[in-house]
Amino acid sequence: MIHPTKLMRGAVSAIAIMGAAPMAAGVPVLGVVAAHAQEQLVASVLFEGNRRFPDSQLLTMVDISTTGIFSQQRLNADIESIRQAYDRDGFNSVSVTARTEQTADGRVRVIFEINEGERAGIAAINFTGNNSIGAGNLKGAMLTKESGILSWLLRDDTYDEQKMAVDRERIRLYYANRGFPDAQVNSVAEYDAARNAYFVNVTVNEGQKYEFGNVGIETSIDGLNTDVLRSTVRTGKGARYSMFDLQKSIEDMAYEATTQGYSFADVRARLDRDTASNTFNVTYLVDEGARIYVERINITGNIKTRDFVIRRELDFAEGDPFNRSMVIRGRDRIDALGYFSKIDISTAPGSSPDKVVLNINVVESSTGEYGATAGYSTSDGILGELSLTERNFLGRGQYLRAAIGASTSGRTFDFSFTEPRFMGLKVSAGVDAYHRINDETSTSFYGSQVTGGQLRVGVPLTSALNAQFFGGLEHKVIKDDNPDDSALVANGQEFNKAFVGYTLTWNGVDDVKNPTEGLYATFTQQYIGWDHNLLRSEARARYFVPLIPDSGVVASVRGQAGIVNSVNGGSVHSVEAFTPGSQLIRGFASRGFGPRLASGEYVGTTMFAGISGEIEFPIPGLPENYGLSGAVWADAAWIGDSSNILGGGGAVATSNDQPWRTSVGASLIWDSPFGPLRGDFAHVLNKSTDDRTQLFQFTISTLL
Repeated sequence: MIHPTKLMRGAVSAIAIMGAAPMAAGVPVLGVVAAHAQEQLVASVLFEGNRRFPDSQLLTMVDISTTGIFSQQRLNADIESIRQAYDRDGFNSVSVTARTEQTADGRVRVIFEINEGERAGIAAINFTGNNSIGAGNLKGAMLTKESGILSWLLRDDTYDEQKMAVDRERIRLYYANRGFPDAQVNSVAEYDAARNAYFVNVTVNEGQKYEFGNVGIETSIDGLNTDVLRSTVRTGKGARYSMFDLQKSIEDMAYEATTQGYSFADVRARLDRDTASNTFNVTYLVDEGARIYVERINITGNIKTRDFVIRRELDFAEGDPFNRSMVIRGRDRIDALGYFSKIDISTAPGSSPDKVVLNINVVESSTGEYGATAGYSTSDGILGELSLTERNFLGRGQYLRAAIGASTSGRTFDFSFTEPRFMGLKVSAGVDAYHRINDETSTSFYGSQVTGGQLRVGVPLTSALNAQFFGGLEHKVIKDDNPDDSALVANGQEFNKAFVGYTLTWNGVDDVKNPTEGLYATFTQQYIGWDHNLLRSEARARYFVPLIPDSGVVASVRGQAGIVNSVNGGSVHSVEAFTPGSQLIRGFASRGFGPRLASGEYVGTTMFAGISGEIEFPIPGLPENYGLSGAVWADAAWIGDSSNILGGGGAVATSNDQPWRTSVGASLIWDSPFGPLRGDFAHVLNKSTDDRTQLFQFTISTLL
């Protein structure tokens, strides 16, 4: 049965459609047809004259390539998109045009013609009003750099207003961390068309310099040990005002309160400004914060890195109390992994007022490195290496490295693997394997072929102290091309050893790569058995202090010592003796100082000690982004005799008639893209009669 109501509705709908048909056949439909006639399909998109950006990168900038439909409006927008990309990269004089060609199938081919011109650099960055801090230090705090010899590689001399806004804030924070909380920074850039370069003028209003005055702690939490909290305070009375030290004290204090069991502790700093004495009196207020819990942790942006690699850097999980200091500390740990170029952490309301959702968004950076490197060392000659390194293997945070090296004196084959969180604990575990071939040279009377490996476990004892335990095996075969040369070993002689030991590392410097203050020290001790019965001990330490604040001038004192003892009171074979080199004292050739036989064969020593003082400084007149600095230094070292070395009793007296060696010199240090390098010019003040000296040596710069 047909329902009357439904029949009526159907009839009305049919009439409405019939009435709308003539309108649809009119102007609107014709407009659509006309639009399609103007928008042709794109057969291909080509680029001409582009050197800075490859075709694949330019294709991502043009909408015509994405949609596949041509229109003049889209073409004009794409031309502007390409021009802006070049402009951001410093090509101010770039011109972009486009032409089209019809294809046989009725489509259109689009060709973008690009005349890049020359890239505009930054001729100079000038400062005015910086009476207390040198321009070199302020330039070092900026992302924008002056044009230099490495600008073609680093491309850090491009002027960009957004980057300059970041630089103004970085300069302001630089002042705020060095006693000037009211500093104001402005900048103006002028383009010189004749030089195709910018001149950036930065004006600083420093304001008054302040120090910290009285420091106190107040708390409303019963049972909280404020004496322990006081150890986290960095804003001591008389110290210059520092926003960083203030924030760090707040974070560390909140974290310490959390470790005492007060998970919701909230720390704030009350500052009382005293303009008469230019001081800030600080009172840290430690109170019970709102009881909020972490409902969920969302992680996005990690295409390669597994979620658990990020989560394990947090000291909390879903369901745990929410504490901002724990979040900040977790962010710092994630950043320290070195896997991400950007990390954003934000919060969102949870399902109830006492819950919060934590959103972590990361942008991954490349963690794999492979390639070939070449270099030169005054001790090893020409060096070369093929290596493959992955710092985030399979996205699990594991470290993997395989390398093949060669020099004029031998070849090396190395493999290393490290699991930073063994069995989910804050313990690292790893394995190393190596095969090294050392050829007989003019300074070595015999060569060797060494194969070995070790297992190691690292344990953090405190925030600054780490311990590493290791054990392994090694097999060494002597290779003597002229069997009569060496009086210490014989061709084909084999040495087997099993070793076990530990290393304690104290890291108290502000920056491992470019330290300016603090102490870095290591102590290693190992027992060597099988064919030997020895106890080897080595200690190294270096203390840094800024000689002139905010000038880049840093002084350091380094000390080191080592001793090998035979456990059963017997002799130590020369293959296990120390062979100290330039890392102990500069100005001497490789194997150029210490006990040696009458034939000239190097014996080594079972004891050594050394001390060194160095002052590093920026080179006046050179831009900071060159990465060049200078140093002056003085070294002194004491070398023990070879009386307890097997076969070393025949060492001639003139090879060690002066146990103390001293030298002075100057160095040129380059923080290159390939690693820190240094060239040392040395003048030996005191040496033994048979020592071999050298005026210059080129080495890799190390912390110890």
